Amino acid sequence: MNGRVITDRYELSTVIGQGGMGQVWTAYDRRLDRRVAVKLLRPDHMAAATAADEMRRRFVRECRVTAQVTHPGLVTVHDAGSDGDDLYLVMQYVEGADLADHRAEHEPYPWPWAVAVAAQLCAVLAAVHAVPIVHRDLKPRNVMVKPDGTVTVLDLGVASVLDTDTTRLTHTGSPIGSPAYMAPEQAMGGAVGPYTDLYALGALLHELLSGDVPFAGSTALGVLHRHLYEAPLPIRQLRPEVPEPLEALVLRLLAKDPQHRPSGAQEVYEALAPLLPVRGAAPAGPMDPTRPFLRPLAPWPDRATAPAAPAPVPPPPTASPAATPAAGRPDVAAAVDEVKRLLGEGRITQAVDILGAILPAAAAEHGEHSTVVRILRKQYATTLMDDGQYRRALPELRRLADDRAAEAGPADPQTLQFRHDAALCLEQLGQAAAALAEYRAILPYYESARQQPGGDPSRAFGIRHRIGHLLLTTGDHSGAHQQLQNLLYDTERTYGPYHPLAAELRRALQHQQELRGF
Repeated sequence: MNGRVITDRYELSTVIGQGGMGQVWTAYDRRLDRRVAVKLLRPDHMAAATAADEMRRRFVRECRVTAQVTHPGLVTVHDAGSDGDDLYLVMQYVEGADLADHRAEHEPYPWPWAVAVAAQLCAVLAAVHAVPIVHRDLKPRNVMVKPDGTVTVLDLGVASVLDTDTTRLTHTGSPIGSPAYMAPEQAMGGAVGPYTDLYALGALLHELLSGDVPFAGSTALGVLHRHLYEAPLPIRQLRPEVPEPLEALVLRLLAKDPQHRPSGAQEVYEALAPLLPVRGAAPAGPMDPTRPFLRPLAPWPDRATAPAAPAPVPPPPTASPAATPAAGRPDVAAAVDEVKRLLGEGRITQAVDILGAILPAAAAEHGEHSTVVRILRKQYATTLMDDGQYRRALPELRRLADDRAAEAGPADPQTLQFRHDAALCLEQLGQAAAALAEYRAILPYYESARQQPGGDPSRAFGIRHRIGHLLLTTGDHSGAHQQLQNLLYDTERTYGPYHPLAAELRRALQHQQELRGF
């Protein structure tokens, strides 16, 4: 028994998981009288002091974003915050075994079970990527198999907190993640996207079917090098009973170039569907991952059924007084004041809802191209980005950029800012090629401004940095190396050799060189 109590509520009991990112404890929620799982992170142990503060800010944001994703295959997030030097994440306690232990207990793992696990993971990834969120660290230890055979994914959003631009938060400059499941673009420090999780899914599926990860080695660097340059061994050479379409799918998932992988989790699911067991057959036993497909919604095995408690009657829906005043006509000014208050309190999701509701009314009252509507639309797009809703922010930013360009021209700073934010949205959505094209289109304007007397080089350098990461993602390693090498030269000439960006670039280039020359 540990005895430590987090925020006078969560009493820690037993360590059930430990790794480089922190510890996971079973705990007791005193307020609601239930068992929970608590993950503790120590930012000061994983990053420099300045980066630790950034990690804390990102942690709160990522927990808020991931808590909005609801899916039966995702662990429920109950609470998050900081307690002393620790960041804590309170989650649903999941009964069962993690996938690594489940596989070890059923060696060799039946290939229909592997298909059933992968199909369930595809359903989770499709929901997560639609947000968009990238897991970044999908592996057997982050997947739980419950007694009814359903699969639950853990640690959504945690890896992204630790992985800002890959090298910024690590002492060593190495990318954060699990080398055995790490996609080539992630290993090289490139931009990640849904395609990165699909590669990890391929590595996980390869391990379930063959009994080992596709690439192993005595050092992390050696494993990453193999991910980059070696072809995986086809599964049927190890297990001839595995269907050919399943082997072909695993090889597609493990393609070095993201563009050669399946287009998304939905496509992977459709490829797996014909291989799923026929509904109605008897499960093989407890914790059979095919059970959800054989007997959907059936009671858990060996669990007594009890009459369900009546569902509470929900209260009648309420509307924000600012958005729906007594007269029945939305009060735009009051809504703006309410949004300012909510943003000041960090209640971003509520602010997004009010802005989205008030925009049509403001356009009807003041005109679509009025100053009021443009200010509201700009605030709406910015708040959507702060809330991680890049898919909804993108069309708003494009409209703002087009309107501003028509008035002030393509070189106008506000036009460029809107386009820059749109490129960021594209990158977050996993559209690497489109993001790369947009960054390249606006870079000449920022380079021109940088070269003016007193010009600020930070935005031009930042865009060039993003271009380098995206080139790594698209597989243009030599182009990325040249991009980052030139940026390092300009950074040292402008800021000196000890500037944080220069140090980060040197670490990234050294890491890439080590991978290529291993």
